[in-house]
Order: sequence, then C-alpha cells, then structure tokens
Amino acid sequence: MYRYDRFDHQLTAERVAQFRDQVRRRISGELKEDDFRVLRLHNGIYMQVHGYMMRIAIPYGTANSGQVRKLAHIARTYDRGYGHISTRQNIQFNFLRLEDTPEILAELATVEMHANQTSGSCIRSITSDELAGVARDEIADPRPFAEILRQWSTFHPEFAFLPRKFKVSVTGATEDRAATEINDVGVQLLKNEQGELGFRVLVGGGLGRTPVIGQEIVSFLPWQHLLTYLESIVRVYNEFGRRDNLYKARIKILVQTLGIAEFRRQVEAEWQLNKDGPGTLTQGELDRVSAAFAKPAYASLPRTDAAFEVEQRSDKAFANWVKRNVKSHQVDGYAAVVLSLKQSGKAPGDIAAAQLDIVADLADRYSFGEVRFSHTQNLVLADVKQADLHDLWLEAKRAGLATPTVGLLTDIICCPGADFCTLANARSISLAKAVAERFDDLDYLHDIGELDFNISGCVNACGHHHVGHIGILGVDKSGSEWYQVTIGGNQGTPAAIGKIIGRSFSFAQIPQVVERLLQVYVRERFDGERFIDTVRRLGIEPFKDHVYADEVPQDEALLLPEYAALQVGTPYELPYFSPRF
Repeated sequence: MYRYDRFDHQLTAERVAQFRDQVRRRISGELKEDDFRVLRLHNGIYMQVHGYMMRIAIPYGTANSGQVRKLAHIARTYDRGYGHISTRQNIQFNFLRLEDTPEILAELATVEMHANQTSGSCIRSITSDELAGVARDEIADPRPFAEILRQWSTFHPEFAFLPRKFKVSVTGATEDRAATEINDVGVQLLKNEQGELGFRVLVGGGLGRTPVIGQEIVSFLPWQHLLTYLESIVRVYNEFGRRDNLYKARIKILVQTLGIAEFRRQVEAEWQLNKDGPGTLTQGELDRVSAAFAKPAYASLPRTDAAFEVEQRSDKAFANWVKRNVKSHQVDGYAAVVLSLKQSGKAPGDIAAAQLDIVADLADRYSFGEVRFSHTQNLVLADVKQADLHDLWLEAKRAGLATPTVGLLTDIICCPGADFCTLANARSISLAKAVAERFDDLDYLHDIGELDFNISGCVNACGHHHVGHIGILGVDKSGSEWYQVTIGGNQGTPAAIGKIIGRSFSFAQIPQVVERLLQVYVRERFDGERFIDTVRRLGIEPFKDHVYADEVPQDEALLLPEYAALQVGTPYELPYFSPRF
C-alpha cells in the first residue's frame, strides 16, 4: 500500500498544528461556531447527538495492521471503546470531546492517517473496490489511480469550497463493487479494442433527496488524461453548480438541468484548455505510484488446497462460512475473506477496540498485514492461503467476526440514524437490530439467498437505501418516526433506484412488512432466481398488494422500553459542545 513521502508528512503535521490552534481559539471563545464549522468539517469533525464525531479517512478502503491498532487505541482512549465503519469506507468515532480532537489527529499522523476532507464542500475521500488487486474479474488494479486522485484532490486550492460535497469512486473490475454509478463521478477501468488502458467516466450520480444514476460522459478516456478531465468536470461544476439552495447544489442537479450532452460540451470545452498540460499523467508517474501496490510475496501453491476441501466436507458450519464469506482470488491457493461486522444484536458496521486489535493480528498472520474496509460495512483480508482458512475461521468466530451471512438479508447496510445523528428523522441501528433478530435463522437466510437490505435514518441516504433490494427510509410525521419502504434497487451493475411501495409504516411494523415481502418472493420465484430478479420480472405490484392486503400488525416486543423511540435533542453547550458522560 502507499506510504507517505516527506511532503505527506510535512503537510499532515502542519495541518494538525493549524487545527490545534483553531480548537484552542474555539474553546476560548475567540473563534465562534459559525466561523469554526467549516474548519472542523474539513478535518472530518461533526457535532452529533452525544458528542463530537470524527470521520477518519481510509483512502480507497486500505489500511495496514499498525493503522488498525491505532484505531483500536483511539477507540479505547478517546471514545467508548468502539468505532463505526461507514459506507464511504471510513471509520467514525461518535463520542469525542472537542479538546481531544487535535491530539487524535496527531496520533493518526504517526501512522500515516488523517481525517482530511472526509467532510465539507470539497472532494471527499476516494473510494474503490475492496477486492482491488486480487479479484478474478479485474481488468486492472484501480488503487494506483485512486492514490493519484487522492494526492491530486487533497487540499486542492481551487476546489476547497465547492457548491457541495463531491464524491469520486474508482473500480477496475467488471462487477461494480465500488458503487461507481451512484457517485458524483465514477471511473471504471477498461481496455479498448487495441488493448489500451483507459476509463469509462460517469457523472452526476448520487442519492439523497434526488436519487440519480450516473450518466456516461465519456466511453473511453486514455488513462493519461484522468486528472485533466476530472479537473475539467469539477471546474464546470464549481462555476455553475447552485449555491443558493443547499438541496439543489450537487453536481447531479447541474447535469440534470443542462442535460448530459450540454454538460459534456462544457466539460470538453474546458478540457481543451488543459488537456495536455502539467496535469497529464506520465508512465513514469504511474510506475512510481504503482510500485506502492506491488504484489506481495505469494507462495507457489496448487489451485485448490486438499485439506481445505476435506474441512469443508466435514464441517457444515465452516462450509457455510466459506460459501458466503470467502471470495475467489487471482492467485492459485489464495482467497479473500470477508470479516463480518453484522453479528446479531450488534449495530451493523460497529467494531470494538478489542476486535480491531484481533483484526490487526489476523492480518499480520494471514494476509500480509493489510486490511480492507468495504462500503458494505465489513472488513476484508484480501490475501489468505486456502490452507489457513479453517484456522482463520475459528479465530474470527471466537471474536464475533465470522457471521456467515455476507450478501444475505441480515448483512444489513445501516447509517447511525437518530441514535447518533442530528440530521436523522428516525432510528436505523435499532431497526436493523430488530430485523436481524426477527430473521436470525441461517437456514432461512440461505434459502432466501442474496438480498441487499439497506436502512437510512433520513433522506440524506447515508445507508444507501435507494439501491437496496429492500430499502428503508426514516421519515418524520408530526415529530414521530415512520419508515418508507422501497424495493427493486440495486447497487451493482446495472445500478437501479428502488420504487416506493406505498404509505409508510411504524417502527414496530417493519419486521412484519419485510416478512410479507419475502412471502411473495418465496411464492413467486423461479428456481435460482434472486429476490431482485423476481422484483424485476413481476414489478412491485404483487409485493405491494400483499403488504397492504390488510393492516400490518405491530411487533409487540418492539413496543417495550428498550425499543422506545429515541428523543433527539440538541445538547450543545456554549462556548462549545463538551458532553459529560
């Protein structure tokens, strides 16, 4: 993976010193919150329900074991002993004191980490495929290009104050595991008929209030022009994106307003001014960055390990885990392993400090010391020998990291919701827990098969509910939390936005609504047909008719005090928010 050079070290150290002084002035009252807000946001720091939240960047989802141990240390020392993996491949800590944040950033800098541009109206942390460099369907490794984009976008003086946030995702595989179609810009590596490497570039994707699938702006862009072309896109957006309306400020609105043909024309005109300028990538620069992503020292192994095959036949639980959590690898005798953060009774994406330490140890022993963070809120060890899979499974199971449900109903993608977030209308984590407990039967889950279930606590869609096969959105009704249900969304290729099935439901009705949706699927599916395939074939009407055939009962257990609706206040204290717990 990429290692800091002297410029990275100096830049990070200066940024920490700068923010330390800004925090000092905020606490003293010299700097007011209205002026401080944009400064803390560019350092990934939000005000949340219980304290300050810091979102730490994991560029393109890759970290080493030393960095993971540092995250464990931060969770223990400054937070309540755990962190939360987000759908942007970052990690968030939700219970911080403002006065501790500069020290956290200083500690992160010692292991070449930061929180730069994980928030604010700027180019956010670059995301990519968690199986980059190892997936069998990969055309080319996207990580060198993701790193080049990170270096280009970090503190880019021209793009520090865009109309709104700007998200870029990169993939190099035929299967889109990086959700490129729902980002402001998505770039997909491919080769043309001559075997030359380039990018298909999508623009104007995004979720939130106006969910849109990105549109192709160029079908093949030679890789040398990646930076200059993206710079042209952002320049057009920076000049013409709306700044008068927060909800109309994303690039997707500009693309929809102009139309893709006119937007393309403006980008092409801008690009002619810098197409062959200093930002043009050279083979030497690509080679320099690519050297940081050289293949590890793989052993020469048979394609399939004999003992591994025997262990699968003799241990059904292990075989189920392999089926769901183990992915094929480019190199014979190796596999990629998904460590699940979806244990029943736990918040999806949450990981305890002790578990982070265990993950770091597992990475050192089994996967060349590297850990991947996925946008599905799990972790990946990308380079595990097949011969080690059984031992790894046993250790992961003891640590609560081996739930064999990857890609199934209870592999839930979920934002923090009203349990933590001041923007949310309704709880997400509590609902995810209720659904996971309702369907906590592995035989049933495996029978239902692949199903993406996503929950967002508000219209900002941090839980990507629009592209879930089943999506749940928290909405406000006269100060009460309700939930809107969509079906038919898809985050892969092709991406699709789900359709609302009808009027919203209470918290205690949602598990029964999901049950009714699944009843239609089981009744109507063809052999081998996934839930999403059945929805595409039949449309939403049969599902809608069954759900609303009669009143959906409430689950009485979900009306007990432990599931009582959270009252979200605004406990900010002047001169700055310093929660006491």
